[in-house]
Amino acid sequence: MSLGFLLPEEGVADLLTSWPDEPRVYERDAGDFDRNVTADRLNEYVDTGCVPATEIAVVKAPGPSLNQNAHLTNGRTDPVKLRRLYENGFTIRLGNLQRVIPLMAAVSRAIQRETGYSNYIHAFLTPPANQGLRHQWDQQMAVIVQTAGVKRWRLWRPPVEAPMREYNESWRVWRESYIPDWEAAGPDMEIDLRAGQSLLLPRGWVHNPYVADAQTHSVHLTFAIRERTPLWLAEKLIQGAIEDPEFRRIVLPGDLNGSALTEHLRETRRALVRYLNGLDLNMLTPAVRRAAMTELDYST
Repeated sequence: MSLGFLLPEEGVADLLTSWPDEPRVYERDAGDFDRNVTADRLNEYVDTGCVPATEIAVVKAPGPSLNQNAHLTNGRTDPVKLRRLYENGFTIRLGNLQRVIPLMAAVSRAIQRETGYSNYIHAFLTPPANQGLRHQWDQQMAVIVQTAGVKRWRLWRPPVEAPMREYNESWRVWRESYIPDWEAAGPDMEIDLRAGQSLLLPRGWVHNPYVADAQTHSVHLTFAIRERTPLWLAEKLIQGAIEDPEFRRIVLPGDLNGSALTEHLRETRRALVRYLNGLDLNMLTPAVRRAAMTELDYST
């Protein structure tokens, strides 16, 4: 129960062996996942009010997400309000399904065991001829699984290189000229993603998805797969430095504001080089592998 539920064998092989840097569409073979995770069941999840209020976002382009009060009554998810918003053209995003639906938790854990990458799962329910989020890019690979209807994805090549959570996220480096420029140039790709298809969307690719048809309700799942990077490995390399008293000594407040800071940095760099040179990488490797398979959240 892993990537094979989301992609055909070819798509799984592409991810595990080459990690594509351009979008790709695959025909998905219907299996247990498709039979158990249907548009009807996700709509039922909304209509029962069981979705945790903090995991709901309601948005209609070009506006921002609505305040939570728009879908709450007495602090709880109000399914009547949610359905009314949907009927008025708002997309309902159900966040972090891996935290609240056992099947999704199992799939998420299996993907991490297969790839070493943590991940999360969002569902997007968009009414006909409407749009939720507008142009943006993400800082991780996404597998888009269309479960009902058709969603049009207008895609542009990455405007920044290898974005991460703390570097080159769209909201951190956003320019007002981006959308006019992209629209004037036209998309690099345009994909009508249909039920039974999956889209690999590499990190950094600008996407502007919407439902073009006036009769079609769209439901898709986004499996966001957070890549491990050399920076993550660097964090693991220095993680054990806290056990060395040399790295736990106090740096006096006055030194942080004075000329002594440069010397502290120099001394710390020397100590760090000594520490790294003394590491037994054969001993460290199993611990890093375990972290890759189990660690759910990290800063990159």
